[in-house]
Amino acid sequence: MDSIDKKILMLLQQDAKQNTKEIAEKVGLSVSPTFERIKKLEQKKYIKNYVALLDAEKIGKSISVYCQVTLAVHSRELIDDFKQHILVLPEITGCFHVSGNYDFLLKVAVNDMNEYQKFVIDKLSVIKGISNVQSSFVMEEIKNDFAYNL
Repeated sequence: MDSIDKKILMLLQQDAKQNTKEIAEKVGLSVSPTFERIKKLEQKKYIKNYVALLDAEKIGKSISVYCQVTLAVHSRELIDDFKQHILVLPEITGCFHVSGNYDFLLKVAVNDMNEYQKFVIDKLSVIKGISNVQSSFVMEEIKNDFAYNL
């Protein structure tokens, strides 16, 4: 990956709706080589997907919660079982296996406290092997950037 590829990636991170012609003008290439570079970046999986970032409040997901989950035992079977349960819960928008005082960090998006309470009681706490769940509620979003600095 060269500096032009990096510039293309930065431009796409800023606005993936830009067409190839617009990107080509910004990187100083013609349309065809720019198109080929983008296709190559996609094939090599530098670009995983193109998505629309939604306004959480407008779609009824105004509460963001970070859940720190601790498992009772760190067996491969229990960890794999936990991961499989997490993958199907639509309230969870992110799950990270971490080191430190807890085992997993979950990012949860819900409409209100009642919905979060139901999520914890009916969906999260029934997963086998969880010994502790601590919740941190986002009071204000200062920065939530999905772009990487290249």
